[in-house]
Amino acid sequence: MTTTAPRTGMTSLRRRLLVLVTAVLLLTGLGTAVVLHAAARADRADQRRPGDPAAISGKLTLRQKGRLAFVNTASGPLRGAVASVPSAEPGSGRTASHLKCVRFYAAAGTGICLQSSPGVLRQSNRALLVDADLRTRRSFPLAGAPSRARVSPSGRFAAWTVFVSGESYSSAFFSTRTSVLDTRTMRLTPSLETYSIVKDGKPYHASDVNFWGVTFASDDDTFYATLNTANRTYLVRGSLSRRTVTTLVQNAECPSLSPDGTRVAFKKRVLSRTALWHEYVLDLRTLRETALAERHSVDDQATWLDNRTLAYALPSNGKIGGSDLWSVPADGTGTPRLLIADGSSPAPL
Repeated sequence: MTTTAPRTGMTSLRRRLLVLVTAVLLLTGLGTAVVLHAAARADRADQRRPGDPAAISGKLTLRQKGRLAFVNTASGPLRGAVASVPSAEPGSGRTASHLKCVRFYAAAGTGICLQSSPGVLRQSNRALLVDADLRTRRSFPLAGAPSRARVSPSGRFAAWTVFVSGESYSSAFFSTRTSVLDTRTMRLTPSLETYSIVKDGKPYHASDVNFWGVTFASDDDTFYATLNTANRTYLVRGSLSRRTVTTLVQNAECPSLSPDGTRVAFKKRVLSRTALWHEYVLDLRTLRETALAERHSVDDQATWLDNRTLAYALPSNGKIGGSDLWSVPADGTGTPRLLIADGSSPAPL
């Protein structure tokens, strides 16, 4: 006499398998619908809104003089593209290139482009060293999200900073990594944390050291940067040849050296209900600080347009993730003015 128990068990197993397969198919379909919906929203977001600055696709070369390069943040298919406008008419129509970057800077026909591309499991971040025609010379993987980029006045050195953890300098916990590249020899210093530190006249060692925001002098050896340790920030002067940095003043971030090499613009953390950082200029001879007329919080590494004027990005009103470029006199006088709507990462050519 045979029993039917095995058949009942088999039937139950088949039902469970059928339920499982059905659930997987439903979830897959739901996931696909979510992805397609997100893509449709992204496509709509990329459509240029009425009133956005006009941008046309065209050839852009870093050999052009009298122009200001920047990253176009206006919505549309050219969003993120390196663009340029006449320096004398920054509000005029912009010419946008094929190269898209999160951060960009250029000097002497050499450019550095930091890119971030979303992936299935994680973002793909890289630094592109480009020539005067924006053709890639070398590509370097990045250890985190792009933050800052600079090129020395001669084009000999490039530097970039990424967030290894955290997403903002205002976060309670974040870690950065700053790299320096010799564009002639292609020798890469992966992290400034390997440099020797002199703090308050004495050798300094700590496990919590972070660097960011390099700016280069014209001698292709001296640079300035931010050092963070023990919950304090310092402006440091460094030497590429000696691989050392020395602290100068406290509470200084994202320095930018003036073309004549006499002053450093930087953002200073302040205790204010309306701003987290204010922009200052430091006289390197006297170490006297001058507050600039911009009263909004500037979370950017400012750029000197000339020896008298600074440019920087501020968030755009009503545009999520957007930014506008503003300028202000470097001597503390005057008032801020809108330089370029829907732009970031200014670089005078």
